[in-house]
Amino acid sequence: YLAECEFLLISYSDVDYAGCRLDRKSTSSYYQFLENCLVSWASKKQHSITLSTTEAEYVATGSYGTQVLWIKHQLQDYHVNLGCVPIMCDNTSAISLTKNLIQHFRIKYIEIRHHFLRDEVNKNKIELHFVETEKQIADVLTKSLCNDRFSFSRRELGLCNPP
Repeated sequence: YLAECEFLLISYSDVDYAGCRLDRKSTSSYYQFLENCLVSWASKKQHSITLSTTEAEYVATGSYGTQVLWIKHQLQDYHVNLGCVPIMCDNTSAISLTKNLIQHFRIKYIEIRHHFLRDEVNKNKIELHFVETEKQIADVLTKSLCNDRFSFSRRELGLCNPP
C-alpha cells in the first residue's frame, strides 16, 4: 500500500434466520475487505433468539458494525482516515431501521444494545447499503449454496480455484 493512496473498507453482513434446528438461533456472518484484500471474517451463532429476519439482520449488522469501527480506529493510528464505512446488507427492512429515528412499537422488543448501529449511522461513521441476495458473498458462511453461487462467492473472496 502506498502512503498517498486512499483506502476503502467495505463489509458484507448476512444471517441465516433461525437456521439451527435445535434452538432456532440464527447464524450470522461477515467479511471485511480493505481495498481488495480480505482482512477479517467471522461466522457464529447469535446469542439470543430473534423474532424476525429483520431483527436477525439488524442484530448481526450491529454486532459487526463494532468490528468495522475497531478496524477504522486501528487505521487512524497509521493516519488513514476512512470516513463513512459501507456495510452491505441484503435486508431492506434492517437498513430502514437504522435510518428511522422514531422508535416504533414493532421494534420495542429489540434490546437497546442493538440500537448502537442506528446511533453510528446517525453519526455518519457507518452506512448500510443494499446488496442483492445473488451478490451477497457472506451467504457462503451461513447457508448451503448452489455451485454457481458458491463459485461466485469464492471468486469474490479472492480464493484460488482448485486445480
